[in-house]
Amino acid sequence: MLKMKVVILHDWLTGFRGGERVLEAICEMFPEAPIYTLIHQKDSTSPTIERREIVTSFLDRIPGIYQNYRKFLPLMPMAASSMKIRHEADLVISSSHCVIKGIKKPEGSVHISYVHSPMRYIYDQFDNYFGHASFPIRMAAHLCRPYLQWWDRRSNKNVDRMLANSNFVRERIKTYYNLDVEVLHPFVDLKDFPLTSTNDSNKKAAVPEKENFYLMVTAFAPNKKVDLAIEAFNQNKLPLKIIGSGSQEDIKRLKDLSKSNIEFLGFLSREEVVAHYHKAKAFIFPGVEDFGITPLEALAAGTPVIGYGKAGLLETQTKKTGNLFYEPSADSLNDAISNISCINQEDLISRAQEFSKERFQVSLNIIIKTLIDSRSP
Repeated sequence: MLKMKVVILHDWLTGFRGGERVLEAICEMFPEAPIYTLIHQKDSTSPTIERREIVTSFLDRIPGIYQNYRKFLPLMPMAASSMKIRHEADLVISSSHCVIKGIKKPEGSVHISYVHSPMRYIYDQFDNYFGHASFPIRMAAHLCRPYLQWWDRRSNKNVDRMLANSNFVRERIKTYYNLDVEVLHPFVDLKDFPLTSTNDSNKKAAVPEKENFYLMVTAFAPNKKVDLAIEAFNQNKLPLKIIGSGSQEDIKRLKDLSKSNIEFLGFLSREEVVAHYHKAKAFIFPGVEDFGITPLEALAAGTPVIGYGKAGLLETQTKKTGNLFYEPSADSLNDAISNISCINQEDLISRAQEFSKERFQVSLNIIIKTLIDSRSP
């Protein structure tokens, strides 16, 4: 395994969220592997990712691409198809939710694709992403959609082994790709959270006490349903802090919807985010997520989760970790907030520890070795 030549693929590097944490874990397994990606905004991710060789597509040379890359979706299949892996490779690993799995693998190599989701915006969540767009953008999206679906399915011929990041994504892969694949859940990085990373009583004493506010940590994408949380907290008048960012249009729109009890904190350092996880009364998760790492981070901080009872959240949350709501409405969310029962913090921490980075890396290593051994003469 250590002697293998490895190349890693990732759709784009413009921030450090759940997908990039998975990428970082893969990079730790293969410290010399280069990364091929559509675009790379320098210093936008972690040192583990930034310090290695990163190869980009022609999209990376377009002015303003880092703030507007989603508008270039119709060009992304062309960008991926035009990229050539110039490094020698026995193994190609792609971390994909868009088109990067379509880069042609070198002859003689094997390609494992870890799929965070089939492209949401061209399949079941098309209306969520484009329903509120301007008429020209909606028309362009409708025209491009059949081609993008065709290209996406065809690109799977380039993959030798596909993995899903949740059972929810596995079902979506069955629906859109007609493939049955193995599930490998992502992880929460437990070392960031004193309650899970050590038994040192001095460090535990440094964990902030709970305060009277609720928390969201999220991007401002349509599937995150930040507007639903805002509607609910406009009604209940409880304090809500939102950590995250998005386009200037999204930020302005969401702020305009919000009353004074809702605070937008923007981008914060990892240490500041973790401190807010620890201090929050509960974590609010109203979106439909393929897996959802932020709810696990909340549990690792000893904070219960109040979330929408659908999709990937059902694979990490239990009756002991918080409260779920089942109608995508402000009233249903507020009912879950008001009816949350007393939570045992040890149950939250114990559940988070089941999703460790070490478990993820060991499992992926076994999958890789099994695939390589099966192809050996």
